[in-house]
Amino acid sequence: MKLRIACPCHFGLESVLNYEAKKLGCENITVTDGRVSFDGTEETVALANIFFATAERVLIELANFKAYTFEDLFQGVINIPLEEFIGKNDAFPVKGHCLDSKLHSVPDCQKIIKKAAVQRLSQKYNTIWFEERGSAHRLQFSIIKDNAVIYLDTTGEGLHKRGYRKNSNDAPIKETLAAGIVDLARVRRDSVVVDPMCGSGTFLIESAYKALGIAPGLRRKFAAEGWEQFDKRIWLSARDHALDIIDKEGKFKAYGFDADGAACALTESNSAKAGVRSKISVDMKDIKNFKRIEGAINFCNPPYGERMLEVREAEKLYKILGDKLHPDKDNPAYIISPHEDFESFFGKKADKKRKLYNGMIKCNLYMYFR
Repeated sequence: MKLRIACPCHFGLESVLNYEAKKLGCENITVTDGRVSFDGTEETVALANIFFATAERVLIELANFKAYTFEDLFQGVINIPLEEFIGKNDAFPVKGHCLDSKLHSVPDCQKIIKKAAVQRLSQKYNTIWFEERGSAHRLQFSIIKDNAVIYLDTTGEGLHKRGYRKNSNDAPIKETLAAGIVDLARVRRDSVVVDPMCGSGTFLIESAYKALGIAPGLRRKFAAEGWEQFDKRIWLSARDHALDIIDKEGKFKAYGFDADGAACALTESNSAKAGVRSKISVDMKDIKNFKRIEGAINFCNPPYGERMLEVREAEKLYKILGDKLHPDKDNPAYIISPHEDFESFFGKKADKKRKLYNGMIKCNLYMYFR
């Protein structure tokens, strides 16, 4: 079955996800703000879920139409062949968002879409009651400037949930965002990577995944794996392929440091769950005592505060970080921070900056590679 597939991503990582889609062999790729779409099949859905490092989830686009009224929305949904994807006993919850549209009430839109879906499936299955006790087939909607797009979520829990980070420190960076930054830094199979404030170890683990060719979704399950409408053999084949291409001989090595012993223990625990513990060395060390490891790619998500005193402390930390890292061509650094004057405290102007969002926080990725 030919499918139109859409993958949302962090704003600023569209080019990285676009490259991932091309590498996977996806066709008719289009890139918009925070989203990459392409044509594919059921097999593409499985591969994208397992292999994509920077996508937030993998959605099947079911319909795209103008919706100025609730009747437009109802008719647009009732014409979707939902029975091809949703069985008689399956659950089909609805969620979504509206922006700059005549239809602006999310709860009302949810009700209309649910009503249309029930009516469509009632006609196809000749029933008026759905217990919805089966596997979840989540319908998502996006209504922006009166244009409605209806999706089916194949992922379930977001793709940033790799399975290795059950716990995290107070200021974690999302796995998908870290993976995008790692890709921008061009981590390779023989790279040496350092995080002087490693927290829960996300940069180190995502670097190991990238360097060794480990598919980030290999250790977790996805919503569509439980669907009767999808061939389970496709998922088994995709996982076998992911296992086959792991680079077991890669010389990659990572070093994590943190002033907090609990953070160091967390990095060790998470890297073990991720299956890359042997590649990551962790040591309890304050940034004041950090010594640059020559020839390494440095990543950092330094802490920052919201109150005045915390901000001042963060600024002092940026200065120490700059003194200790003093990045150059042979020792590049990639640092994410929301502080607009980060460079002045760090002591060096970035060679390149990229706007990114860490959750809801607007940040800059400061890249030093010259």
